[in-house]
Amino acid sequence: MKAEAYLFTGWACFFGLMAAVYSVFAHEPGGKAALTVAFLMSALLAAFFWSQYLRRRGRPQDRAGAEIAEGAGPLDFFAPVSAYPLLTAAGAAVLALGVVFGLWLALIGFGLLVPGVLGFVFQYGQRGQ
Repeated sequence: MKAEAYLFTGWACFFGLMAAVYSVFAHEPGGKAALTVAFLMSALLAAFFWSQYLRRRGRPQDRAGAEIAEGAGPLDFFAPVSAYPLLTAAGAAVLALGVVFGLWLALIGFGLLVPGVLGFVFQYGQRGQ
């Protein structure tokens, strides 16, 4: 994960610098918004990869002298049955329709989406520890 962390940290720095330069020299809000969103998305990915690297340390493919058998074994625990994907998909669909048809529908979609995402995150939080 270290290589990915460095890659997205570099992209985040690039987009952050370009957003700052663009906001000084250009007076157009669309470009500022696009560069800012690109910076935020790459910074989010960089933070995720850094946290995974610090949590799990190096992977076998990160070391030159690693053996093939070092990567074998279970990756993680995945839920066998869950209702949260359906709830999350329904919430995202209703939220998208709410953007088109009105704020009231967007709020209902957001109300469906939040429990779905939180359920994904915390469904098996204590398992394996």
